[in-house]
Amino acid sequence: MKMRAMVLREYKKIENKPLSLEELSIPAPRDKEILIEISVCGICRTELDEVEGRLPTKLPVIPGHQIIGRIKELGSSVKKYRIGKRVGVAWIYSTCGLCNYCKNGLENLCSNFIGTGCNADGGYAEYIVVNEDFVYPIPERFSDSEAAPLLCAGAIGYRALKLCKMKDGDVIALYGFGSSAHIVFQLIRFLFPNSKIFVFTKRRGDRASELALSMGADWVGETGESPPIKFNCAIDTTPVGVSILEALRNLDRGGRLIINLIRKETSINGLDYVTHLWGEREIKTVANVTRNDVSEFLEIASRIPIKPEIVKFRLEEANDALLMLKYGKYTGSGILVIR
Repeated sequence: MKMRAMVLREYKKIENKPLSLEELSIPAPRDKEILIEISVCGICRTELDEVEGRLPTKLPVIPGHQIIGRIKELGSSVKKYRIGKRVGVAWIYSTCGLCNYCKNGLENLCSNFIGTGCNADGGYAEYIVVNEDFVYPIPERFSDSEAAPLLCAGAIGYRALKLCKMKDGDVIALYGFGSSAHIVFQLIRFLFPNSKIFVFTKRRGDRASELALSMGADWVGETGESPPIKFNCAIDTTPVGVSILEALRNLDRGGRLIINLIRKETSINGLDYVTHLWGEREIKTVANVTRNDVSEFLEIASRIPIKPEIVKFRLEEANDALLMLKYGKYTGSGILVIR
């Protein structure tokens, strides 16, 4: 049996269309593994880092780590799920389960962390095999397309927000307003109803800033501008280094900046201790997610409920979708419709 998949065999700029549509054998589940027939897969900036070589992957690899589908086949030792169950797969494909990080709730820092669609084949395909311990039941209130971006953009945004140590009434800034930030925005409004949200985008009047305004941001500006008041915490999801300096410049004393992405495309140049760090300002990075992050977020997201802005593409349009993401040609969350 064969399946269609978009495969990366060589790192290239996305403009050169590095993903090729191929027919591959459908993988067979072993032991505790399940075979999932994929319906949709979310599109993430991490895939840009992979195809353009900023994030090393196994080669060849099938990218994609925001996967929704139904269980088609069970391995011989599977006990948690039944055939036909709708499930999701996130960035965390597996960990060792034995190291101190894994034993202490920090499996995201495991030295043997395997990323879906990076170190293991992912969801730009019709099928995927994954261990039953690393899949998630999907709340019924979400369609497949609505659920997909919750598995990474949402879950890693949730982890970033937790790391902010934000309190209700604090002012938070979001640098960048793409898939993750527009989901986190809704989470902040739900958890911290008395807080103000400032949004910084590449330029005033762009698609991202218009989306932020339509969602009710308290202030929207261009990266490089100063907001009405300094903020207590910030989350950066941009691919550029300058946003780090800008966030620190506008961060109040004792505030914390969370950098929520895997790779920057440009360097962080000109960091000055007095201007950017003095006053007990902090920088913390998000590294991957834990299974608990994903499970907790899905439960909260269903209560809000989160409503992602969705733009759909066909599987064979993956190169074009990533090119549009690179240049900000759509807002919200991109989705590859597999079936």
